[in-house]
Amino acid sequence: MTSTTESSGTADAIDVLVVDDDFMVARVHRTFVERVPQFRVVGVASSGEQAIDAVDELRPDLVLLDLYLPDVFGLDVIPRLRTSGHDCDVMVISAAREADTVRGAVRHGVVDYLLKPFEFEDLRARLERYVAQRGRLLATVVRGQADVDRVLAGASAPAPTGGALPKGMSVETADLVERALRSADGTLSATECASLTGVSRVSARRYLEYFHTTGTAEVSLRYGVAGRPERRYSWRA
Repeated sequence: MTSTTESSGTADAIDVLVVDDDFMVARVHRTFVERVPQFRVVGVASSGEQAIDAVDELRPDLVLLDLYLPDVFGLDVIPRLRTSGHDCDVMVISAAREADTVRGAVRHGVVDYLLKPFEFEDLRARLERYVAQRGRLLATVVRGQADVDRVLAGASAPAPTGGALPKGMSVETADLVERALRSADGTLSATECASLTGVSRVSARRYLEYFHTTGTAEVSLRYGVAGRPERRYSWRA
């Protein structure tokens, strides 16, 4: 297990523990996380036992948890953390695609489930959504059932385009991308969306992924002759 004890000086930083048995993969995940504002990696663990010890020592807010660990199955780590009194959030990052595994993750209360392999923008969109949901949970004062419903719906309900966008995103650009998706005859790639809206491909991809994570857009894969599949987006009716 490796840990980082120095402070970044950010009072509201979200401390993250990366758990993956592949050293190189863990290093990539760490680099990705630290590129997202407000997040800092405080440690890396390569097994289930190391993860439990690291949570005891470092008290992270969020654990990025691989499932195929050398000693235990990743989901079995979560009840042990809860039994020990830890209330850190858990985001699964795994190649496990079995429906039973995904259902098990949901039953264990994970905040998200990201399939490997993925790109930086995929993780960033989920971390930004986590920040928004965490903020709602911390700020909510429950005066009645409506407040409870609002919190419980927050993770799955589409985010309003009139505001509450992740940091660095604008309502105007979100509206442009939304109109392009809504009017498309079929699906759009990030490159096609960029051409239609006049924004960069990177920006188009970020907004498209944001709409995907909020449930307002669907993603399909188009496989070519060679190389990685192309991600294509459509507005969810």
